[in-house]
Amino acid sequence: MRGFQITALLTTLTATFAYLNHRFLKLPPTVGLMLLSLLFSLLLWSSIAVGVDVVTPARQLMDRIDFDVLFLQGILSLLLFAGALFVKVEELLNVKLSIALFAVAGVLVSAGVIGGGFYLLALLLELPVRLEYALLFGAIMSPTDPVAVLPTLRRLGIPDRLNAWIAGEALFNDGIGIVLFLALHAAAVNASAPGVMSVLRTFVIQTAGGLAFGSLLGWLGFLLIKSIDNYRLEILITLALVLGGYSLALLIGVSGPLSMVVAGLFIGGRGRKLAMSEHTRMHLDQFWDLVEKYLNAILFTLIGLELLVLSNRLSLIHLCTGLLVIPVVLLGRFLSVLAVGGLVRMREPFSLKDASIMTWSGLRGAIAIALAMSLPQNEGLHILLVATYIVVLFSILVQGPTLGLLLAQTSSEGGGSHE
Repeated sequence: MRGFQITALLTTLTATFAYLNHRFLKLPPTVGLMLLSLLFSLLLWSSIAVGVDVVTPARQLMDRIDFDVLFLQGILSLLLFAGALFVKVEELLNVKLSIALFAVAGVLVSAGVIGGGFYLLALLLELPVRLEYALLFGAIMSPTDPVAVLPTLRRLGIPDRLNAWIAGEALFNDGIGIVLFLALHAAAVNASAPGVMSVLRTFVIQTAGGLAFGSLLGWLGFLLIKSIDNYRLEILITLALVLGGYSLALLIGVSGPLSMVVAGLFIGGRGRKLAMSEHTRMHLDQFWDLVEKYLNAILFTLIGLELLVLSNRLSLIHLCTGLLVIPVVLLGRFLSVLAVGGLVRMREPFSLKDASIMTWSGLRGAIAIALAMSLPQNEGLHILLVATYIVVLFSILVQGPTLGLLLAQTSSEGGGSHE
């Protein structure tokens, strides 16, 4: 089956699931799509009981979709730009130092706590997981996923300051987390542990380079859009900015995700105010809203269907490990938020309720799965993949839908430092 046919099949399945969810289940789109695609995967498995093996061809089809390449080198750029485009830049600037602390220090603390906890769990269960693998899992689990987080925030209407912390952290910490993952990957998989200076140099080049390159892209896009008044051409310029800019960022060795976030914030803030007519703003928002919703729908359908890929090597110990690691991940997130919150509190109000909301809203999604699937699948690393998949399912199917209940409860109790 060729690329066009695979795309057509995925789009058809996604449209079918989206219709069923909108018509009958009425769940949030990401939850409904993932749930229905999981049920579809289980339905395919049940066909074996009646003597019809449709799982094998379905798994072969899914094997042809290189999820980590498709996401990390394709879909991610569009979704990050679209997410940043709709964020209120002024709110982020008001808490920029706090966002930087959550995005950088928070990821490092979380990776250490989750990695250490996972290693202790592996020792108790007598799993073939080395310390390097456990720390690698910590790096995979530490960044919150803007693809999962931002639509949830827009739907719930979290108070301004807390919304800025969570949204800003989600936009920037994935780039930090990917840099950390790459450094630990070299040590764990290739057995060639980089020195501290080497890791620091990679971090600085990727991070600072991504921020600078994204600013350059945003400024260039701003100048081009400001020089014309044709909404079709202006939309095309933003699309070229994302696809061409992300590809060039990867080519020159800077962080593509950070570049897209900065470019999206630039176009969505300064560009929207000073370079676009009201007519252009309306059409631009409609276009990128459609792109975001379509790609999100495809993405969460794919995540559900990935069960077919994992199913041939699932075992009871894999499932138990995945379930037991959920509280480890939540604890790591909570402790990292508390640690960074102590620093934030020196400048801004920060309460235990804020920490609870930030912990529960720290959703994991496609970024975590894509990073885990990029690893070579020996026994120890396959456990990481299954555990990642189970944590992501819990995050999207449980944390996302219940976040509104937590917000309502904290608001009724006084709301902490919310504005």
